[in-house]
Amino acid sequence: MKQSFFIADAEKYIGKKITVHGWVFNKRSSGAIIFLHVRDGSGFLQATAVKSEMDEKLFSLVNDVTLESSVEVSGVLKAEPRAPGGYEIAISDIDVIHLVRDEFPIGKKEHGPDFLLTHRHLWLRSRRQWAILRVRDSITRHVQGFFHENKFVRTDTPMITPSACEGTTTLFEVDYFGQKAYLSQSGQLYLEALIASVGRCYDFSPVLRAEKSKTRRHLIEFWMTNAEAAFMHLDEALDIEEALIKYVISHVLEDNTAELKLLERDTTLLQKALSKPFVRIRFKDAVDILKKLGSDMTYDTDFGNDDETMLMTHYDVPVFVTHYPAKVKAFYCKRDAKDPTLALSADLLAPEGYGEIIGGGEREDNYETLVKRIHEFGYTEKDYDWYLDLRKFGSVPHSGFGLGIERMLAWVCKLEHVRETIPFPRLLDRFKP
Repeated sequence: MKQSFFIADAEKYIGKKITVHGWVFNKRSSGAIIFLHVRDGSGFLQATAVKSEMDEKLFSLVNDVTLESSVEVSGVLKAEPRAPGGYEIAISDIDVIHLVRDEFPIGKKEHGPDFLLTHRHLWLRSRRQWAILRVRDSITRHVQGFFHENKFVRTDTPMITPSACEGTTTLFEVDYFGQKAYLSQSGQLYLEALIASVGRCYDFSPVLRAEKSKTRRHLIEFWMTNAEAAFMHLDEALDIEEALIKYVISHVLEDNTAELKLLERDTTLLQKALSKPFVRIRFKDAVDILKKLGSDMTYDTDFGNDDETMLMTHYDVPVFVTHYPAKVKAFYCKRDAKDPTLALSADLLAPEGYGEIIGGGEREDNYETLVKRIHEFGYTEKDYDWYLDLRKFGSVPHSGFGLGIERMLAWVCKLEHVRETIPFPRLLDRFKP
């Protein structure tokens, strides 16, 4: 069955007879007129059957169609602003590919999040989820487009690793043929090896963290793009990160106008992120702001979700927070030469309460210092012997960062919970479907 027409291309076919393959997601009838709302994955249109204008057998066939039945519908296409998607065809023929005989579980009434998560495989068909998935696709495409334009080479990193990257408390341990191994928390360490080959590189893959958190920002399995660049210091890395976010947002606003409108997303603040430079403040200054706002946060602890949200009420564009306490950052973070208690690290916080979307900074490039840090964090040199080799053979200053795709998407679409950003979310209490 060849699909020769996509609803997304409807504007090109106005006045012509077309055939649509899709699913019936809504149906209305006045007795003499039946409206079928059809989606094909690329868009939506209305197919209309008028009893007085067609064969009785054909009208009866249309009348028998049930929700979520798959159909092949033919007719002349016209613009119809009142119809879903803005287009309509007058049905001249219909073939029911599969007639759904059971009532579709997700009706027009309101359902709670638990019900919708249980039926996630069906809820993905809703127009809202369709829009989110399409924006997600745009973000991932344009992230890679930016990297390609800026001389970053995609280099995929392993999902099974011998050691931790983001701390040992969130590792998923697996038995690797009798040896202890872990599911990847990040591809960063491997990208650091790859810069000596290609200079600038990035990966794009799922990561897993056994984080016992139920906040609206956390998933157990999510997608990240990590990037590393040789001969790059912190300030230049922040410039790259800001340019990346602006590049992606500008393309999403251009490509996904219809999807953002369907999601009722006010794009005003996204536009501001394009027109204004991102704010850059040091961690200590951020804590001072929070203290004035009533927070009891101290200078030697990391932000919590509430702290990030409180801080971002002050800003309408993303904010880089730099120079975190070294004790709250990973062992590989390079220290500030002027104050070794601080790490040359930076997180990018999104406005509107979405918190950290990027984490990164400079990496320690000195062999002896890195060995010292490994011991300070309670790790063993044996677990990082290959990583230490990178500092023995041609070490250079280098920096990198990781962008969380789901958090970026949640902000761009202004979603209430990160579970909506991924087709099949893995949460603390859920891994099905």
